[in-house]
Amino acid sequence: MQKIYDVIIIGGGPAGLAAASYAGRARMSALMIEKAKEGGQIVITSDIENYPGCIEGETGPSLIKRMSEQATRFGAEKIIDTIEEVELEGETKHLKGQKGEYFAKSIIIATGAHPRPIGCPGERELTGKGVSYCATCDAAFFEDMDIYVVGGGDAAVEEAMYLTNFGRSVTIIHRREELRAAKSIQEKAFANPKLHFMWNTVVEELRGDGILDSMTVKNTKTGETTVIDAPEEDGTFGVFVFIGFDPHSELFIDKLEMQKGYIITDDNMHTNIPGVYAAGDVRVKSLRQVVTATADGAIAAMQAYKYINE
Repeated sequence: MQKIYDVIIIGGGPAGLAAASYAGRARMSALMIEKAKEGGQIVITSDIENYPGCIEGETGPSLIKRMSEQATRFGAEKIIDTIEEVELEGETKHLKGQKGEYFAKSIIIATGAHPRPIGCPGERELTGKGVSYCATCDAAFFEDMDIYVVGGGDAAVEEAMYLTNFGRSVTIIHRREELRAAKSIQEKAFANPKLHFMWNTVVEELRGDGILDSMTVKNTKTGETTVIDAPEEDGTFGVFVFIGFDPHSELFIDKLEMQKGYIITDDNMHTNIPGVYAAGDVRVKSLRQVVTATADGAIAAMQAYKYINE
């Protein structure tokens, strides 16, 4: 007979690993399913400074390694598989993967989200080496350097203003001739003396031998291209991309309540289906950080425990 787990966690990032640890520690039979490798977005971060208790020299991979070992020590099972179909209604939840089928009394969805990339040459290779998608994570690495922010919406402008606390200058690169951000945010941005703007401009290419040191931008109206090189004394500059996020929630369309692709939960991670929870970046929330993801995972696991025992 197919085993029925107390809880199955879909996703092996910080939210999923925290849920697995808390579920295992609560003596629940827990299975964590990850489609590729554990860690989520954090594994591409070379340095971590803002996770509570991180030691000097902490990296994304080193933090995830300890989280993973902790989940295993508490008894959570882990497998690599890609879930292709879910049946969430009823007392027993049913997941169909490429390698097998899985059953559980409760489900924690921790599939995460990924920043929408520019899509230009060099971006992928230089991610974490000058290219970033998180100002609160990486701003300090560009203290007193030039910083460029790609985007024109609320998030881009708010993050650009935050980055002015670190960089000597911050330039917003926007493909249109006016921002899409709310007027109140724009007013603050235009009043900031450290904030500059490149209108009707897109990033064509990012270059660097191990670290970002040059980029090509193009004017969308004239077609003229410009090469921006890092100042010799700095050797690099920062490019922060804020053109949106894409949640990994395709599996749950028409099954769970969503808002712009993000799963809606209450403060206790409950979705609209009993026994189904969402944690981390895939759910509607105001701050997407490792610390909030792990908190979500812990809450979801304890709520699943309560659900099963009731």
